[in-house]
Amino acid sequence: MHRISNAVRLLLLLIALGAFPAGAAPLQAQWEFRLLPGDAQGAAHPGLQQWRAATVPGSVHTDLLAHELIRDPYVGAPEAELQWIGLADWEYRARFDVDAASLAKAHAELRFDGLDTYAEVTLNGKPLLRADNAHRTWRARVEGRLRAKSNELQIVFRSPIRTLLPGVQAMPHRIAGNYPSPYGDEPKDAMVGNFARKPAYHFGWDWGPRYVTAGVWRGVDLQAWDAHRLTDVAVRTDSLDAENAKLAVVLQVEQDAVAAPIAVDVEVRDPDGRSVARVQRTVELKPGRNSVDVPVELAKPRRWWPVGHGAQDRYTVQARLDGSADPVLAREQRIGLRTVELRREQDDKGGQGFAFVINGVPIFAKGANVIPFDAFPARVDAARLRQVLVAARDANMNMLRNWGGGYYEDDAFFDIADELGLLVWQDFMFGGGMQPGYDPAFRASVVAEARDNVRRLRHHPSIVLWCGNNEEETAWKDWGHGRDLKSADPAFAAKVWQGYVDLFGNDLRQVVSEDGLGVPYWSSSPSNDLDEKANDSTRGDKHYWQVWGNPALPVQAYLRETPRFMSEYGLQAWPAVATVDQIATRAEQRIDSPVIRAHQKFMAGEGNTRLLHYIELGYGTPKDFEDFIYLSQVMQADGIALAALHHRASRPYTMGSLYWQLNDVWPGASWSSVDYFGRWKALHYAARRFFAPVTVAALRDEGSTRVRLINDGAALDARWRLRVMDVEGKVLRRREQAVTLAAAGVTDIGTYADAELLAGADPARTVAVFELLQDGKVTARQVVGFVEAKDQVLPRQQLTSTLAIDGDHYRLRLHSAALVRAVWIDFGALDVQVEDNLLDLLPGETRDIAVRGPVDLAALREALKVKTLNDR
Repeated sequence: MHRISNAVRLLLLLIALGAFPAGAAPLQAQWEFRLLPGDAQGAAHPGLQQWRAATVPGSVHTDLLAHELIRDPYVGAPEAELQWIGLADWEYRARFDVDAASLAKAHAELRFDGLDTYAEVTLNGKPLLRADNAHRTWRARVEGRLRAKSNELQIVFRSPIRTLLPGVQAMPHRIAGNYPSPYGDEPKDAMVGNFARKPAYHFGWDWGPRYVTAGVWRGVDLQAWDAHRLTDVAVRTDSLDAENAKLAVVLQVEQDAVAAPIAVDVEVRDPDGRSVARVQRTVELKPGRNSVDVPVELAKPRRWWPVGHGAQDRYTVQARLDGSADPVLAREQRIGLRTVELRREQDDKGGQGFAFVINGVPIFAKGANVIPFDAFPARVDAARLRQVLVAARDANMNMLRNWGGGYYEDDAFFDIADELGLLVWQDFMFGGGMQPGYDPAFRASVVAEARDNVRRLRHHPSIVLWCGNNEEETAWKDWGHGRDLKSADPAFAAKVWQGYVDLFGNDLRQVVSEDGLGVPYWSSSPSNDLDEKANDSTRGDKHYWQVWGNPALPVQAYLRETPRFMSEYGLQAWPAVATVDQIATRAEQRIDSPVIRAHQKFMAGEGNTRLLHYIELGYGTPKDFEDFIYLSQVMQADGIALAALHHRASRPYTMGSLYWQLNDVWPGASWSSVDYFGRWKALHYAARRFFAPVTVAALRDEGSTRVRLINDGAALDARWRLRVMDVEGKVLRRREQAVTLAAAGVTDIGTYADAELLAGADPARTVAVFELLQDGKVTARQVVGFVEAKDQVLPRQQLTSTLAIDGDHYRLRLHSAALVRAVWIDFGALDVQVEDNLLDLLPGETRDIAVRGPVDLAALREALKVKTLNDR
């Protein structure tokens, strides 16, 4: 029964995730796994050489966990005790039958969408293929090797550490790696991760654990056909505007040894499902691979736009050979019609812009970086992807950067991004350090990996950039990687750098040019595409870590850094207490406890000292761990808001702001705004305000506040208002006037010195409130203090709250008698959605907050906690 359920689970998961191509069927198999007999880990872990049921897609860690052979890798601090798994060799096998119709076909192929990583595959006792790249698709022809009953597929996975370590240790000088293992499973001076084409984060990162996985992590399918098959369909946009679209539907057809004519039928259906174009023709196929171009023209095309700029209309393109519905002869694909340009105009000061232009319209990119959603990718389903991507859209984001140290996301990720109108900056999977690009075999494997993934994903309109890597050029030029290697071995250093240029400057650029359907390529982030300076504020994209990183500048330093496009910046925070409760007992919830340190990966577990430094700068010393969590989230939200508003207010010089990071790989401290379980941190609520299409940026630095009004859309008439008031509500100064907000731009209101605003009032008891009003309603507000929050004199116990039923939801009514800062509403572990959070309430103000979820009113009232800065 268990094996049957595994097979059903395999089928459902593959269908849900789109992990196999049209025309292929997921392998209906009974999977098992074991520690490879004779492995050195067997003595310490007896009994693991026996076969046990396995789940595919999956990994050895999740299979061991399913059989309760290891404890939960996320709960407590089990990481050190589980490193032996990555040092072991593992074996998987699948038993499956093949139906008579498939056996009767002239050709058959097994396709493996994800083998992690060093794999030796045999079929019915004979070698089939050897794999060495977890990011590639591996195919093997199997006609004549299949039988009707009891086929056996065996896969031996070799430890990547043991496979690569001898070669790395033999190098007289080593190229830079990323994060050395603290567990002794790998020497700190001989890291293998840069040499392995598997997700880099599996070797540990500063936001996630080190679990060196193995297994069949994506689907396996079997395809059988006769004379020919349709292997790919791509739609190239040759011209596009509001009046006309000229497209070419490009079919890849594989023909056996005899040339033959074939009927080709291409149909295009509009977003409403109506047929708007159909082309039928007969073409002559030559033996081998054939490329067939079918021109299609559409009048008045409905273009795909990023969210906030238009509709996300998508067309459906269907291609058939011989008029057949046979899956090997027919494919259907959803596409979005849009043009994309990375505009890099020179300015008169020697700088160069960096702006994404969609359908001719420059777009200010608002969003965040995305990391893997789990240490074990097969556990991520489409529902989880949707939860986080919808959260991004709901926070007014329009772009996500898929960071290069993970894996190429499943099609489901991009389908959802297409639907939601989220632009995607897609890194190739290089997370940092330096790669052996000087090795021809390594480069060839990467090129094959790149073609597999560019071709798989190129029909998604959401993808607007392919980027070679994350931080490798700046690490070489700015962090000492290149300098140190040049000092040790100049000739080898020159060879390494030339390999980098060959791989990221030429090879990947060529793949994107040939197969990317017009999407631009960028060699590294940050960079100026192999220009002399890598991380430049005047040209290219920028990663800014002088705040939080070294030298840990205060958050106000964000206001003094104005890039052309900020693709990384961030501040850390812990997730909600309810999330921490799932990994640590209350007794373990201390800043310096072993379990809390194990879930704080920055500075090898010492990151809470950095976090405490930033909290104490602005907010004072936390009273306890719960207060530490609250203040970390307030600090993170306030700091990132400062930076993001500065970037937006610097348009058009700056044209993008992507903070680090959107999501989490596991429950723990990180830079995310949505935690591992999908709970919004304070930052995410703040992001919905600072990324709003129309908002106010009142940014105070060095004794003055500059006020600008931001508008993403068409010009609009509004009013802006300034009130200077004390914390009890007495208005000391007021100004209000009409304003027309510039279209897709910034309207500068002016700069106000503290002395002008305060006019002698006590800065610790006074704030300036800047507001934007539309149709008489306040649509954006910023409360500006004149001292750090820790030094503000805020009245205590000024907030009252009531909960009541209000139609189909609950209403939480908050009323403040005086100024209340950073109101945080918390319902613990209850599964509820709070309409808004992290609020400032002005004296006398009442706010109604909708609360939705499958809980009763009594439970909601019992769970409610409200924290504010006033109560500290």
